[in-house]
Amino acid sequence: MADTYDYIIVGGGLTGRAMAGRLASRDKLLQILIIEAGSNVANHPLTSTPLACFAAHHTELDWDYTTVAQKHLNNRTCYQAAGKALGGGTAINYGTWTRGNAADYNLWAKLVGDESWSYEGLLPYFIRSETHFDLNADPAIHGSTGPIFNTVVSKSSPDRKYPLREPLQAAWEHLGVRFNPDANDGKPLGLAEFGEAWRDGQRQLASEAYGLANLRGITILTDTLVSKVILEERESEQAATGVETATGEIYNASKEVIISAGAYHTPQLLMLSGIGPAEELSRHNIPVLVDCPDVGRNLHDHFCFPQWWKLRHPEKGLAMGTPLWSSPAYVTGLPLDWNVTLQTPAEDLRRALQKDEGEGEGEAASPKDHPYLDPAFAHTEIIVIYAPINEGFAGFEAPMDGTHISTLVLLMAPTSRGQITLENANPASAPLIDPNYLSTEVDRAIIRDGIRTVASLLLETPEGQERVEEEVPRPGNTPTRLDLTDEEIDEIVRRAGITFMHPGGTAAMGKVVDTQLRVKGVRGLRVADASILSVPIVAHYQAVLYAVAEKAADLIFGELR
Repeated sequence: MADTYDYIIVGGGLTGRAMAGRLASRDKLLQILIIEAGSNVANHPLTSTPLACFAAHHTELDWDYTTVAQKHLNNRTCYQAAGKALGGGTAINYGTWTRGNAADYNLWAKLVGDESWSYEGLLPYFIRSETHFDLNADPAIHGSTGPIFNTVVSKSSPDRKYPLREPLQAAWEHLGVRFNPDANDGKPLGLAEFGEAWRDGQRQLASEAYGLANLRGITILTDTLVSKVILEERESEQAATGVETATGEIYNASKEVIISAGAYHTPQLLMLSGIGPAEELSRHNIPVLVDCPDVGRNLHDHFCFPQWWKLRHPEKGLAMGTPLWSSPAYVTGLPLDWNVTLQTPAEDLRRALQKDEGEGEGEAASPKDHPYLDPAFAHTEIIVIYAPINEGFAGFEAPMDGTHISTLVLLMAPTSRGQITLENANPASAPLIDPNYLSTEVDRAIIRDGIRTVASLLLETPEGQERVEEEVPRPGNTPTRLDLTDEEIDEIVRRAGITFMHPGGTAAMGKVVDTQLRVKGVRGLRVADASILSVPIVAHYQAVLYAVAEKAADLIFGELR
């Protein structure tokens, strides 16, 4: 095997695989090496069986991390999933397909001073990556030839007709939430059909969807951990020349090294390579080659509050586990219909921003000009699942016998920021993950509003009252009521809130990388993964990262010409 390549990509996850596929397909002379710590799981039963993704957590496909104790969650530690396989997170995640809110991308572009990272700037890459379920959709908005197929629940199978679909839509309408016919047009607010990146009843691995097995010029090393990027000083500047693995092998890159190791491992690898906060590196006796204080900082993650609800009439066959669900179509995906994107009332946000400003918390906390007060922004997602979500995901479970459903309140626009630091200088050690969940009053106000909205949906509307008896709370919590105080909600969230596993920002654009994805202060080194996200996006990050990968390939290819 040759030890010199044009490009070395560290991380064979979603972004790395998609980017490599595009580069190799456009220049067949390129020699590209992908190095992945996990295995090739294309034929693994947990990646090829519908809904098996939920059994993949805490297995060999998962790095299976936990956070440090979270101060604002009663000092609990939280499970953190991360795909350890070719295809990365696509090996273990469900595959929800949401692009997100144009306002978030536009804020990102404004912060970094480059409109190409706005929603309109990224739109060609969203289009290029997808084959939209409606092939007659407007080609200026949706793609019809991309490698990632996506659909919505009602179009996935003619027999996938859940009995709670219409009652829930009516309940949301009672709360003033209107149907949104296309939540993937940059304006997701409202009640939208749940989107899935599935094809023929199967989730799609990034490694298979982008067809790398059939592309010449790509070499893939699996089960191989990279210990550092090799830097050499050239003309008073550090330059990346290759990588070293944990077992001592060295691979050289004649053009660039690209790190696509994810929001946890990318900052860890940068620091192990001598790029990061000088104080942190010195603490572990790592030579400081590039003092970059923001490596590992700016960690943001979507936060989740799950709840379980007992059905009033389970004999009507409303939830998974009922014997009345005889069609296989019911289990070709998650049993749900709707994805609801909402705004927190502006007055609640103003009060919270004022409190955070007084305490010095959050990002851009001034209530006078905070972007989250703009009517274009969204803050939460609410999902109702016609089944009790399982213990591996949420640390609690109700019986899977058709008697319970679940709800998820997702805090999609957090202002809390955490960090990734090093346990030690051993690349095999887990990084220290501190999302600093719910450290701002804004975040607490957003999650409170979401919980109250769910309570109104299920306990106050006629459709909810007819079908739901009560919440089944986790041990130590009392059932949700419509008159819960802020303090009571805060306490139940501290006991039961979890991650929704969408971390980003730890090598943020504008701070660690420039708008060409190049690491500041280092020649020949880029980052392309969720760690570059300057701000949280109100989306499930799969669609976002495919667009990032497509744009990264264009940026690199543009420099080749």
